[in-house]
Amino acid sequence: MATETRGEAAAKDEGKAKPAAKRTSPALFVRQVIAELRKVIWPTRRELITYTTVSLVFVLIMVALVSGVDWVLQKGIFSLFS
Repeated sequence: MATETRGEAAAKDEGKAKPAAKRTSPALFVRQVIAELRKVIWPTRRELITYTTVSLVFVLIMVALVSGVDWVLQKGIFSLFS
């Protein structure tokens, strides 16, 4: 805990029992999850397609970039040691 102290103040608190943390029942947990999911702004079909396309294009560009760098380094190493 961020408010823990040392020395005399800590020695005074050692004898005190900490209150037990209340557990959430599974039913309450499910109700809270459903309430939070209702707050989510879900993307429309068009937005979802756009986000997916942008993500796939980005991944393909990164794969091409890493493959190109790998190929260049491979040729450089082979020419250096052969």
